[in-house]
Amino acid sequence: MRPCRRLLLLLLLTALIAGCSALRLGYREADIILAWRANTYFDLDAQQKREFNLRIDRLLQWHRYEQLPEYAVFTAAAINKAQHGLTREDIVWFIDGINARYLVIVDRGAADAADLLATIAPEQIAALQKQFDKDNRKFVSEHELDGAPEARKRARLKKTLAQIEDWTGSLSREQEQKIAVLLDPVPLIERLRHQDRIRRQKEFLELLELRQDKQEFPPKLHAWLRDWKHGRTPEYEQLSSEVFEKLVQFYIAVDMLLTPGQRQTVLRRLQRYVDDFNTLSQKRAAGFNPTGADRLALF
Repeated sequence: MRPCRRLLLLLLLTALIAGCSALRLGYREADIILAWRANTYFDLDAQQKREFNLRIDRLLQWHRYEQLPEYAVFTAAAINKAQHGLTREDIVWFIDGINARYLVIVDRGAADAADLLATIAPEQIAALQKQFDKDNRKFVSEHELDGAPEARKRARLKKTLAQIEDWTGSLSREQEQKIAVLLDPVPLIERLRHQDRIRRQKEFLELLELRQDKQEFPPKLHAWLRDWKHGRTPEYEQLSSEVFEKLVQFYIAVDMLLTPGQRQTVLRRLQRYVDDFNTLSQKRAAGFNPTGADRLALF
């Protein structure tokens, strides 16, 4: 799943399932993080900030106590699958599981998102467009989209190695070289991704024109949040499927390159997820029922 889901309640997924070493901190500061991100995109006024905080607090409480226990079970199952090496079925199962849990959050939070977006003023939409433009320039720079194919491949390899090492710890020079060879045949898709990002942004801005329509706007927003593939060009859809299959095989091959120590590093990190999910989801004693920001401050 690509990290482009940054609007309002979609920020939740990134904040709650960031690096496992920061999971508890992310939950403890989630209201602050999400409010800051929402304000970055929309330049919220004081009333909007208060309303956002109230609604996000409610969503966080639901997510913590209703969703995290299930996340622990899901992640424990992932550990069992990863013990002795990955298969295509394992990877597809995991990705499908992440997507399904994203949709649960959307279904729960879309109505609140629609209510909040209904208050957005024209100048705040201008602020949103400005932030979109900034994000797009950063995407172009990070992926070397203005460069030659070799430059784009180098940028992709650098990002991929960093992502792998984040899970496994340091890779040897030999492993890096083998990973580069394995990744090289995967088609470059970043330009089409960039174009699709812009398409989605345009759709969202057009959708905001309906924000005051209480009958039409909420269901359309909900559908837009759920279906990220709707409206893709045939070229992008076809290449996405090809890249997905090649990346699945790539990560199976990378998994086979790991040393026993690196595999244990991955499994320990996943176990920390399980432990944190279980710890965070424990309810307080009866009669203890703080509200608002006070609740989050206790985490």
